[in-house]
Amino acid sequence: MLLEHRGARPVVPESAYVAPSAVLCGAVVLGERARVLHGAVLTAESGEVRVGADVVVMENALVRGRAGHPAVLGDAVLIGPHAHVNGAVVEDEVFVATGASLFPGAVAGTRSELRINSVLHVNSRLAPETVVPIGWIAAGDPARLFSPDRHEELWEVQRELDFPGTVYGVPRGSSMRGIMARQVEFYGTHLEDRLLDDPGGHGG
Repeated sequence: MLLEHRGARPVVPESAYVAPSAVLCGAVVLGERARVLHGAVLTAESGEVRVGADVVVMENALVRGRAGHPAVLGDAVLIGPHAHVNGAVVEDEVFVATGASLFPGAVAGTRSELRINSVLHVNSRLAPETVVPIGWIAAGDPARLFSPDRHEELWEVQRELDFPGTVYGVPRGSSMRGIMARQVEFYGTHLEDRLLDDPGGHGG
C-alpha cells in the first residue's frame, strides 16, 4: 500500500518489490532491488526514509523517519522481522536481527550486527563491525555494550542521552498526558493521508 503523507509520495524503482500487505507512507525512497515484505511499514512521519540498494526489510518490521532524524538504510542491509528502526542511520552491510530496536539519532556502523532483541539507544553510535549480543543494549557515543542485568551502569550512560527530549521533545519528568496530547496532534496528520494507485505493480 502506497500512501501520500504531508504532500509527499513514496518512490519505488521498477527493480524493487513491495508486498501487497506492506505500507510505504510519505517521503519514502527505495533503492534498486529493495524488498519490503509482508506487514512491514516504512513511514516518513516528519522526516524521510531512505533505503539503499539490495536491502531486505522483513515481515512486520517498522522503519520510521522523523524531523531531524531521517531513517537511512545503507546498501546490502537486512532488517529482520519485528525490528524497529526509528530515526536511525544503518550503514552498509549491517545485520539487524529479529526484534532489534534502533532509536532516533542512533548510528549502526558498517558491517555491525544487532542480534535478536538487542537495542541501540538514542543518540548512540555503534562502531563498525561491532556485534551487539542477543538482548543486550548499546548506549553512548561511542556505544558501550551492556547486558540487561547491568541496569544501574546502563542508566548512568542512558540518562545523558536524553530519550524524552530526542523522541518527544519534552524534558524528563513530563507527564504522560502532556506527552500524549502532543503525540495525538502529531499523528493526527495521517487523517489527511491519500491512498495512491500502484501503476508499477510493486505491491499495494
